[in-house]
Amino acid sequence: MKIALVGATGLVGGVMLKVLVERGFDDCELIPAASSKSVGKTVMFGGREVEVVSVDAAIARHPDFAIFSAGSAASLEFAPRFAAVGTVVIDNSAAWRDDPKIPLVVPEVNGEVITPEDKIIANPNCSTIQMVMALAPLHKRFGIKRLVVATYQSITGTGKKAVDQLMCERAGLPYDPAYPHPIDMNLFPHGGSFLENGYTTEEMKLLKETRKILRDNDIQVTSTVVRVPVTGGHSEAVNVELREEYDLAEVYELLNAMPGVKVLDAPAENIYPMPKFAEGQDDVFVGRVRRDFSQPNSLNLWIVADNLRKGAATNAVQIMQYLLQRGE
Repeated sequence: MKIALVGATGLVGGVMLKVLVERGFDDCELIPAASSKSVGKTVMFGGREVEVVSVDAAIARHPDFAIFSAGSAASLEFAPRFAAVGTVVIDNSAAWRDDPKIPLVVPEVNGEVITPEDKIIANPNCSTIQMVMALAPLHKRFGIKRLVVATYQSITGTGKKAVDQLMCERAGLPYDPAYPHPIDMNLFPHGGSFLENGYTTEEMKLLKETRKILRDNDIQVTSTVVRVPVTGGHSEAVNVELREEYDLAEVYELLNAMPGVKVLDAPAENIYPMPKFAEGQDDVFVGRVRRDFSQPNSLNLWIVADNLRKGAATNAVQIMQYLLQRGE
């Protein structure tokens, strides 16, 4: 099997290489592709060096799958060209997420929406993925009326430049800024670009993508995205207003039964999810589960996951695995 990885030299691309090996694809024919400045370099894959090629060269080799982590512009330009030669594209950018003709997929939640005719599949935003993993079983059982979300997002979501900024700040070294403010010993409510409605693009993704994945346009969502100086993963404080009354014990049962979700919730023993714990793991961790006494049918969740893995690389590879297991 041939797998092209577009954006192989980037931060997420590097994690995708690891996840592919971990999930048994190390014997595939890997075609790492990147921009012209990276062509000719090599990446390590399954204990061997593989040369990076141009995207045009990757298309010419007609891979079975192409996993993209190269930004929206590259996806818009090249994904249709891969699809035209029969390649199934799994795109990690925001390029196709809002397109009603393109499935937006978290395999454990809505993998069944993919049809044999779909040649481009969108990977959701990292913050959306971990949130819907926890919310999907609650929505199926009780229905979700409204979400109030505050995210605490790792600098790794911005990329290597942001990680370099943090490390250089801590070491007192000069750096090329990824952010408009210092990030060490700081945080700021700014993720993505600000829109005319006062929200950011990252905040609006939580609204649009949650509705699309859970297939319910009546869900109301308001959010504040915050960037914090951690590298382990994204954290979210999520207040959920359900459409029906619930029993807290059943909420725990539903969360524990959800594949890919682990409940860590023993506050008396100082056990709750943290990005430092989630780093390098594929599960979504949920804790601080408690009733909201200020509002009927409402509860609070604290949701943490490694944004580079389940929030990006792992989910993309899982989509490919889902299709292969389905025989496509």
